[in-house]
Formats: sequence, structure tokens, C-alpha cells
Amino acid sequence: MRSFKVAILQTDVALGDPEANIHHMEKLLDEISGKEVDLILMPEMWTTGYALSRIRELADDEGKRTKNFLSSYAKKIGAFIAGGSIAERRGERIYNTSYVFDAEGKQVGEYRKIHLFRLMEEEKFLSPGERLTTFPFMGERMGLAICYDLRFPELFRQLALAGAKAILLPAEWPHPRLHHWRTLLAARAIENQMFIIAANRTGRDERNFFFGHSLVLSPWGEVVAEGGEGEEILYATIRLDEVEKIRREIPVFEDRRPDLYTSFSPS
Repeated sequence: MRSFKVAILQTDVALGDPEANIHHMEKLLDEISGKEVDLILMPEMWTTGYALSRIRELADDEGKRTKNFLSSYAKKIGAFIAGGSIAERRGERIYNTSYVFDAEGKQVGEYRKIHLFRLMEEEKFLSPGERLTTFPFMGERMGLAICYDLRFPELFRQLALAGAKAILLPAEWPHPRLHHWRTLLAARAIENQMFIIAANRTGRDERNFFFGHSLVLSPWGEVVAEGGEGEEILYATIRLDEVEKIRREIPVFEDRRPDLYTSFSPS
């Protein structure tokens, strides 16, 4: 396939202020409009931040407002938009949910975070998702994960086995765990021989300081692009056909022994 260009919106998030955050995102997307970009990725919980004590009133009802916003800008820019994640209200439950829209403004992906982060008390306010997600992109497939999911290698392996050649991961990953962030992203890329495209927020909330360092990693775990600690739009060019080349060179997936992994019982 031809190469494609990704833009990562590494932004601060105004805690509990969807209007301010949407207005800020509009300005960033307008800045991208007119540039040659094929895929845009936003950070986690970008409309509200982790204002969990107010999340029920702040959550987007079935994501309707966010979906309209993302669909409109996907068509305007002519690019896929992976809308980071938002607080989504569905009936009595609130989810940490990611949506993906294609360049024509059609929704092609939806994922609800399955691993809830106890250090931010997500499990007290949010419900976990129940399924994994891949979506079509330029004749290939990509997968979705959100922040804390990064610590669960089983998720990434299942997405790889389902055909994903890249994973998009929005996050609010704070100090002091920069080393974990960079190491785990590289590990997920190397062990699954896939691209990892990760958007982290900047700034601070009432309890945390967020360090940015959004990353694009190759299937070798090499840094294609990395952000600093402040707000910025990070650009990178990617060729997904590198995935098959590297998988042929080191045939990890052919050498797996899933029969033993599932039948193992400690003695």
C-alpha cells in the first residue's frame, strides 16, 4: 500500500469543561484542514478529562454530540478521525469510549475501554467494555485500545491475530511513569510486529501532571515520531506493508504454540 500520514493531537484538557475542550479541538482541526493527512488521533477523555465525580452529568448521551462533531470534521478534512475517547452515557452506564470515522464521515469503529484504571478510580464511576475492536483502513485493519489497556499484552496479541497491523491508543498517562509508557509501547510494537500510534495528553488536572510524549513506533519498536511535553500536532508517515516484511523476516506468528498456552496447568 502507499504510505499514509498520521496527525496526533497532543493537547491539554480543561477538566470538566466540554465546551472549552470542543472549542479548542475545533481550532486544532482547523489548523490541520488543508494539509495532506490521512488519519487523525486525539487523546483519551478529551471532552471532560477525569472529572469523574461529575461524569454522569458531563457524559455525552450515546456519544451523539461527539459523533456529529467527528463526522463533520472527517468530511471537512477528508481524513479518518479516531476521536480519542470520551465519557459516553448509555442508559444507566457510563463508558470510556472511542469512535472512528472515515474520510466520508461514516462511523467505522467503536471501542469501550475494557480495563478500568483503579489509580484514577475509573471502576467506581465507569463500566467496562465487553468486546475488542478492529476497523478497516486503506485496505488493511487497525485496532483500538485505550491507555491502561497498554499493560495487558493479551489484548494486543488478540488484535494482531484478528488482522490489525497497527493499534491506535489514546491516553491520559501521567508522571512519574514516562519510562513505563515508552517501554510498554515499544514492547507491544515489537512482540506483535505492528505499528503503535499513541496520543497522550499534556497539562495537569487536580491530581496528575501529564507528560505528552505521544509516540509512533514501528514494528521493530523504533521511534518514528515522538512529541515533547507541551501541546503540539505530531506528524508521521507510515507504510503498513512494513508489517508483513518484518513478520516474514522473524516469523513469530508462525512459531506460536497456542495449543500449549491454553492447555497449561501448573504442576
